[in-house]
Formats: sequence, structure tokens, C-alpha cells
Amino acid sequence: MHLLKKKDAYQVYIYTCFVSQLFLTFIFTVNLLYQVETVQLNPLQLVLVGTVLELTVFIFEIPTGILSDLKSRKLSVIIGFLLIGIGFIVEGTFPFFIAVILSQIIWGIGYTFTSGAHQAWIADEIGEERASSAFIKGAKAGNLGKVIAIPLSIFTGYFMINLPIILGGIGLAVLSIFLVFFMKEENFKPASKVERVSVWKNIKENMSQIIYFSKVNYLMRVLFLIALFFGFYSEGFDRLWVPHFIEQSNLSNLSEGSLVIVMGGIQFIVVLCSFAALHFIDKSPIHQHLKYIYVSLFIGSILIVMSLIGFALSTFVFSLLAFYILIQLSRTIMYPLENIWLNKIIPDSSTRATFFSVKGQIDAIGQISGGPVTGLIASNFTIKTAILVSAIILTPVLFLYNHIMLKIRG
Repeated sequence: MHLLKKKDAYQVYIYTCFVSQLFLTFIFTVNLLYQVETVQLNPLQLVLVGTVLELTVFIFEIPTGILSDLKSRKLSVIIGFLLIGIGFIVEGTFPFFIAVILSQIIWGIGYTFTSGAHQAWIADEIGEERASSAFIKGAKAGNLGKVIAIPLSIFTGYFMINLPIILGGIGLAVLSIFLVFFMKEENFKPASKVERVSVWKNIKENMSQIIYFSKVNYLMRVLFLIALFFGFYSEGFDRLWVPHFIEQSNLSNLSEGSLVIVMGGIQFIVVLCSFAALHFIDKSPIHQHLKYIYVSLFIGSILIVMSLIGFALSTFVFSLLAFYILIQLSRTIMYPLENIWLNKIIPDSSTRATFFSVKGQIDAIGQISGGPVTGLIASNFTIKTAILVSAIILTPVLFLYNHIMLKIRG
């Protein structure tokens, strides 16, 4: 029974990042290829699948964030991983467009339960300063999980492309059960019974606080606006990069198993590069100072915009690979830095999960708006054109980061 003793929250956070990313990467290594090759979704359907996912996130992000702040962040995380697992089991079991849509709704709801709640939980349990280190180390642990998962997914998917999706879903469901025993929640103080009388009243109050702090806090407004533009561009690229890569590099005549090896190999290279980059960020003082964080996010945004253009126009395997790696590497580094930025400027810890949820919802608004547009462009023109449009959409972020840095200097 001593094996079921609750562990230090810092350790649990790192372990959860590792295990969840292991199973998610086990799934995602083949997931988009499964949708393209087995379910045979066209470019518009691929983007619509993502739009349904983001619409689900948009609808449930704030309510689940509020419930996390009111009831239990631990419970929210556990429910989240369980639903994510169920969603992928449905997708991998039934290779039909409608089943894929249903799976996005299920795991999208699950994601909103974990989004914000996981970050808010660790910040409350170990403190804001130590949480900054946990975000970086959690990202590193997640990348280690990815390194392990990708070869396993390639091996499993080579024989049956949907098997990693089903097994990964089962693994995430099992993770939720383990967290019941291992995850502790000692520093979170849920609202009293009187305060729980009306969830919608609490939603209104928390949203009023967020609107107020966004009005008086310039950095908060800019952060949310940047999240919106990242949402605009990302959905089209995330859903269309695989068919674009296959088409431009003339890999369409390969067998399904061979494509699994190629796509899995690309993901493996990305993860190794990301792991090295996050290790450097962890050992450097970058994540400890907002000034350095802004500069890093600005450079990362430049790399993404330029690489999107290069990826869209390339016709050779190695150049496509290089630009894709730069895009994913930049995004991997920027994610924990954005979490640290938001965590440092949140004025009230009692609404921490809600602030993170609002950021996620704003990103979802961008993806819901931008996804169908790029999908229609890809269907009526070319995927290349759609990705170029994505690069143009992201460009305003460069001016926003530049404005922040000029304001700080001034």
C-alpha cells in the first residue's frame, strides 16, 4: 500500500507531463496520417475536424476552468485525462468521418478540464517561483516522453496504423486512475457552499475580474491578442502540413507502413531538437526575467513566420523537413515561456486557472475563425496558398512583441 502514497507535487507534475506526453505522442505520431490515409479526409474535412475540436474547447474552456477553481483542480485533471483517453479510443476504433468528429468533441472537453487546472494546481501547491521551474522541467519531461513514444508508435503503426491511437487512449485513461492515488491537493481552498450556490454567478464575477485586470494591465491585453493571432494561423498549418509534405516531396506512392516510418521519423527529429533546446532554456536565466522572455518569444515568432513561407514554397524533402523542424522547435520553446509570462502577471491566485482557460479560449476563437478560411483556400486553390496565408496572418504578432520591447526600454 505504501506504493500508493501521495508524492511531492513537483514530482507528480513532472511525471504527469512525461506520461501524458508519452501517450499523446504515441497517438499523434500517426493520428493525422490515419485521418489522411485510412479515413481519407480531404483538406476541408481535415480542417473541419480541427474546427470542431476548437469549437468544443471554446464552449467548455471557461466553465471547466471555473469549476476547477470552485471544486477541485485535482478532480478536473483526472476527469480531463479520462475523457481524452475515451475520445481517442473512439477515433481509433471507428475509421469514419462522423466518428472522428465525435472523438474531437469528447477529447476536446477532456482537454478543457486539464487546461489551466494543471498549471494552477502546481502553482498553488509549490508556489509561483518554483512553478516557473516546474513548467520548464515539465516541458523537458514531456519531450523525453515524446522521444520514447515515437519509435514505439512507428513500430506499432507500421503493422496497424490505428493501434497506437487506441492504445494511447487506454494509457491516458489509466493515467487518470493513477492520479486519483498519487496526486495531492493540500494548498487549494475551494469556495464555500455559499459561494457555490450559482456557478454562473461565479463565472460572471471571475470574468468581470479578468475584464477589469485586462483593461488596467497592458501586458495582459497584448498576451491575449497574441494568443488570438497564433490561433488564427495554427489550425490550417497543423491540419494541412502532412498532405502538403507528402504531395510536395512525392511520397504519395509509398505504402501506408512506409509513410508511418517517414512521418514518425520527422516527429522524432523534432522531439530531439526540442529536448536539447528546452534543456538550454532550463539552464539559462531566460525563464527568470520577463525581458528575456519577450525577446525569446519575438525571435521564435520571426522563425515561425519565415519558416511557414519556406515550408509552403519548398519542393524538396530536406528543405521541407528543415522548415517544419524550425516551426515546431520554436513552438515547443515558446509554450512554457508563455505560461511563465501569464503566471507572473496574474494578479489573483484564486482565479489562476480561469486566466489560463481564458487564454486557451482566445486561442480557440482564433482557430475556429482561421481554420475554415485556410481549409476553403486549400480546397479551392492549393494547400501551398493556404499555408502562405497562415504566415501572413501571424505577421502582426511580430509588431506586438516589438512594441512590448520598445515600451519596456522606454
